[in-house]
Amino acid sequence: MDIRKCAAEAVGTFWLTFAGCGCAVVAAAFPEVGIGLVGVSLAFGLTVVTMAYAIGHISGCHLNPAVTCGLTARGRFPAREIPPHVMSQVVGGLVAAALLCVIASGAPVFDLAKGFAANGYGEHSPGRYGLMSCLVAEVVLTMMFLFVIMGTTHGKAPVGFAPLAIGLCLTLVHLVGIPITSLSVNPAHSTGPALFVGGWAIAQLWLFWIAPVLGGVLGGILYHWISKQPSAQVTSLTPPAPAE
Repeated sequence: MDIRKCAAEAVGTFWLTFAGCGCAVVAAAFPEVGIGLVGVSLAFGLTVVTMAYAIGHISGCHLNPAVTCGLTARGRFPAREIPPHVMSQVVGGLVAAALLCVIASGAPVFDLAKGFAANGYGEHSPGRYGLMSCLVAEVVLTMMFLFVIMGTTHGKAPVGFAPLAIGLCLTLVHLVGIPITSLSVNPAHSTGPALFVGGWAIAQLWLFWIAPVLGGVLGGILYHWISKQPSAQVTSLTPPAPAE
């Protein structure tokens, strides 16, 4: 275990959760100047873009257990490094949720019962979508997210553009998925808010671990099957420079 990689993953996931969920909690419906669905979606995408350039060369900038498992499923990340990577991601998400709770609770209208950007299905889905709809959405959207990650970090992909494509893809899947589940595609970012909301959020958290991880593995398998040539092992969201 490389403590620096783990620290980078924790910091990166902290930023994703703090800034992404922070926009959802603090800025989405702010009176008269709320950023809304598009703004929250863009915020999540920007967190990945900024962190991919900042720590991609250190830890790979997975920021997501589904990404880590998806890359591992196709031999792009060593299985022995999954536990420390995932633990670091979860810790980063928890710290972000804690600090966000401290900040948001300073507002007179703050109410944890309103959801705190936690993911949910049924009556806790923003659009009241049922369990099956939410399960399918989380699996499919995570699968396509991993498909894009696999493709843009392939050894033959244009160098340096992976963070932009991946960040835009995350923005897109949030535009689709926020009305369905508030969108997870990332168990680490889902865990922090759920633990603070408690009750129903913890009871439904299982879905936002199982579905994204399954989708991540399927995305890795799908890209591996479509790609004509297996790519070299890549652990970063920034592809390696082509050999001279």
